[in-house]
Amino acid sequence: MPKLKTHKGAAKRFRLTASGKVKRGHSHARHILTKKTAKRKRALDIDVMVAEADVKLVKKMLPYGRG
Repeated sequence: MPKLKTHKGAAKRFRLTASGKVKRGHSHARHILTKKTAKRKRALDIDVMVAEADVKLVKKMLPYGRG
């Protein structure tokens, strides 16, 4: 079988945890930060898990998981 290609856009946006869950960062945290409150910016800095409905799609784009 030929090798599967990793979707490079997905590789930059998602990470797999040791238990196989998919983590993602938040949007709106890169620029135009002066109008956002400190509380909002702290909240945007915390990684969260990808929604259950999207996990299958993301894992398909990252065939080789961690590493």
